[in-house]
Amino acid sequence: MGDIIHLLPDNVANQIAAGEVIQRPASVVKELLENAIDAGATQITLSVKDAGKTLIQVSDNGKGMSDSDARMSFERHATSKISTADELFDLHTKGFRGEALASIASIAHVELKTKREEDELGSCIEIEGSKVISQEPIATSNGTTFSVKNLFFNVPARRQFLKSDSVENKHIIEEFIRVALPHFNIEMRLIQNDQETYHLPSGNLKQRVVNIFGRAYNERLVPIDEDTSIVELKGFVGKPENAKKTRGEQYLFVNDRYIKSTYLNHAVKGAFDDLISSDQFPSYFLFMQVDPKSIDVNIHPTKTEVKFEEERSIYAIIKSAVRNSLGKYNVVPTLDFEQEASFNQFIDPNKEVVQPEIKVNPDYNPFKTDSQRSKPGTHQPSTSMKPNTDQWESLYEVAKNTEETIIQTAFDEKDFTHDKRPFLQLNDKYVLGSIRSGYMVIDQYRAHYRILFDTFLKQINHRNGQSQGLIFPETVELNANDFKQINVIEDELESLGFRFTKEDNTLQVTAKPSELADCDSQALIEDLLEEFKLDVSRESTSPAESLAKSMASKAAVRKGKKLTDHEMNDLVDRLFECGEPNFAPNGKKVMITITFDELEKLFG
Repeated sequence: MGDIIHLLPDNVANQIAAGEVIQRPASVVKELLENAIDAGATQITLSVKDAGKTLIQVSDNGKGMSDSDARMSFERHATSKISTADELFDLHTKGFRGEALASIASIAHVELKTKREEDELGSCIEIEGSKVISQEPIATSNGTTFSVKNLFFNVPARRQFLKSDSVENKHIIEEFIRVALPHFNIEMRLIQNDQETYHLPSGNLKQRVVNIFGRAYNERLVPIDEDTSIVELKGFVGKPENAKKTRGEQYLFVNDRYIKSTYLNHAVKGAFDDLISSDQFPSYFLFMQVDPKSIDVNIHPTKTEVKFEEERSIYAIIKSAVRNSLGKYNVVPTLDFEQEASFNQFIDPNKEVVQPEIKVNPDYNPFKTDSQRSKPGTHQPSTSMKPNTDQWESLYEVAKNTEETIIQTAFDEKDFTHDKRPFLQLNDKYVLGSIRSGYMVIDQYRAHYRILFDTFLKQINHRNGQSQGLIFPETVELNANDFKQINVIEDELESLGFRFTKEDNTLQVTAKPSELADCDSQALIEDLLEEFKLDVSRESTSPAESLAKSMASKAAVRKGKKLTDHEMNDLVDRLFECGEPNFAPNGKKVMITITFDELEKLFG
């Protein structure tokens, strides 16, 4: 039997490496942008067409390459970033593996134009599937332009597994943001299908965050600044009231490199304990500077996972720094656990505190009848201290009659045709009514949630939502990604009653659904988009159902609101007209029943 082990051809080896490094168009974007950063560029432009399937082009004004360096850059494990193994643990650049360009060139048509400032002419190289087609001198500007065309042209199985253009564009925008955030001193542009999505001028970190995510973030950010011997931590966290239902705006960087760390994410979330609910996620943009020798970024091909030497200490520092900043900027409520807050309304700080006197009637005998207490010579309490019992009996009769009416009135769950039905509201949260077998208890919020969901869904399907016009248009500013999502759900929004115009990542809202006319347009649109993105990520509902659910959740009557008899009757009537009255759109129970037999058992 002959030898069976042999070396793989370079083009095959490159395609295997491409499978590790280049998973989708966004992977190419990441590698090319990082190369531009390492080249010392102060201006970078990313252009994509057809979500990167047709073209991904990155142009920079960096230092460029010589003819020989341009050709060598496409060889496997060829890099200018490191020379020895020791340098893997003292990295100050983005790329260092030396496989990115070789991997890209093996699965695409690539054109590289590059020129150094000291050279009169630059160099142009064309490569198709790892094969060099041409290399020749060219007149071009200083820096490098790298064009990737027809990605995965020779690997059709990989190309067919790409998602829709909207999904791939979302990943491209995300990679662009991950590079743009820590490099706020570099001017960056993103152009998609010949339309400019972002133009980010150089500036400071807060300006970069606001330019990416919208001017509303000017008021939403709490600064973080902590310098220790282990880590220097800077950046911003969002205020608790702006927490969202998705993890979208959570960015963690180490030495200006975006990383993923469930452990450190938990540290930030822990700092928000008791400030947001468990199903909400705070926004944060945190930047750590550590000694490069104390981390290993070479544990994953995408370099997004990092191993720390002192991870537990960094966890504690992050949690403490975020918590302290939230308190420093008066985001965390200050509580005095030694004092009952309701006492404050009775205290006048300008008056002297006088110890109250206690007066006791020594002749009072509770076992004497009223007539005995009123005999001449007995001490009578002052009129002001005597409790008024004149209407006690009448109040008791009212309560007694109401209770008897509820208990004695029995009607079937399906029998809701009476003009007047007795209901009681419990704790301003639940509606109690009797049925033939016992009682039913309805959660007023979930019932209204179900009613409105069905109503809004019908409005979307029949395009007959009721609008209320605004006297003055309200401006809603969105980030580029959210603005693109508006295009996806625009028809559904208009069916619900929204009216708006669009321009430059901004909506001018001129009308809103009648049920939500009092809601702030900015918060309303953002909440609708968050719910939509959450459902899309779960692939659980259609856009119509997602918007109907979010709208219903916003407009439903809250727990703690007192309802009139008419409102309770109307709520029950409308609930039992729904196709599924027993469950809210989120799957939670709307009502429970308690039978007389169950009541008997409770009393033993």
